[in-house]
Amino acid sequence: MSEQPTIILFALFPGVTQLDFTGPHQVFSRLPNTQVLMASTMGREITADGIVFGGLSKLADVPSCDVICVPGGAGATDNAIADREFLNELRRLAAKAQFVTSVCTGSLVLGAAGLLVGKRAACHWAWRTLLEPFGAISDEGRVVRDGNIITGGGVTAGIDLALTVAAELAGPDVAQAIQLGIEYAPAPPFNSGRPELAPPQILDLVQRRMSTAAQQRRDAVRAAADRLVPRCEN
Repeated sequence: MSEQPTIILFALFPGVTQLDFTGPHQVFSRLPNTQVLMASTMGREITADGIVFGGLSKLADVPSCDVICVPGGAGATDNAIADREFLNELRRLAAKAQFVTSVCTGSLVLGAAGLLVGKRAACHWAWRTLLEPFGAISDEGRVVRDGNIITGGGVTAGIDLALTVAAELAGPDVAQAIQLGIEYAPAPPFNSGRPELAPPQILDLVQRRMSTAAQQRRDAVRAAADRLVPRCEN
């Protein structure tokens, strides 16, 4: 009898950042004996950065998975951390998963589900400190592991996270073969991918663009963290 496939599940929500999950999906889909699923709360199609993704499973219909991955998504994350049904499904699936993972602000969603209390976690640099109201310890790392929790920084870190998880599931040789197969050898034309490296005027520009959403996100995180307190105290 053949060995059961490894089940990797992306838990998606409307407005998710597509590269947060399509980057890792490219890596995971090349793992041997692995089934990669995408699911949303109602199993309906979602739009991500103008791309429509259909054929999704309903989260409640997924009995279990070996790896669950939660991406982030600009303002959409604020809605996800307030979606109690979505958070309940994450808690259920995470309870039996070998690895619980996220990309970008997906770690805020894990935090809102109560899965990061006392855990070190990564997030997009602009929102990293917002992990703390959920009882998490913010970490500047591009990929951060604490027990079976593996989290990635902003957007492109999802590929690094996926290769890290691939090495855990199938060994470093398989992960490196996938890396070579997709020619993942970053050589960006500008050295401005992190706030401490970007020119001051570029950092200021991006921070000003994000400032409009900053208070709304802080309010959303505070509300989600307040709902989480009774759960943490029980």
